[in-house]
Amino acid sequence: MAKASVVLSFHEVLLHNSDLQLLDGPYWLNDNIISFYFEYLEKNLFSSAEEILFVSPEVTQCIKMVDTEEIKTFLEPLGIQTKQFVFFALNDNDSPDRAGGSHWSLLVYSKPESCFFHVDSSSGSNHNVAWEFASHLMSYFVRGASTNFVNKECTQQNNGYDCGVHVIFNTERMAEYAHKYGQVATCDMQVKINPSAKRREILTIIHALSNHGVVL
Repeated sequence: MAKASVVLSFHEVLLHNSDLQLLDGPYWLNDNIISFYFEYLEKNLFSSAEEILFVSPEVTQCIKMVDTEEIKTFLEPLGIQTKQFVFFALNDNDSPDRAGGSHWSLLVYSKPESCFFHVDSSSGSNHNVAWEFASHLMSYFVRGASTNFVNKECTQQNNGYDCGVHVIFNTERMAEYAHKYGQVATCDMQVKINPSAKRREILTIIHALSNHGVVL
């Protein structure tokens, strides 16, 4: 699928026709689609939720590759000091020079609960990636205090390409719960997910934004 013209310019994200074709499936979602939806959550659905931060896959990948003392360079411009819940879309790409990977999962840092929650729709696939990333962040977030790491049970994908859709769904559900209840530990993530319907919903959102003139 060759990259074609820009379909939507939404804050920090440019979406091309080739990105939208991934949503028609059955395809693995790329960094660009997940970055768009994280931006949409922040700017639209959770614009009043000042305690929540959605970190793009690109920034997450950069944080994975830097020394601990450099983490603040990426997070402090995002207002991390005032955030209670931080959402990271993680993949298993270990290269600093390219986007991609083969599996997405969600890592949530909850400051009120002093805990990292890992939500993986292919249980165990990204455990090491998430543990290493959380360990990398602990000294920055916790600053000497104790914290926990929990693999949170969630609905499992039934194919090899819907992990990104599950991350988007799980992020939205946990953010709603965090905003309403001020914690995420008791959020039930073992709920029915229709990946095809979620893909169509994201496409509808993109087309609606494009039709309202949010384009280059």
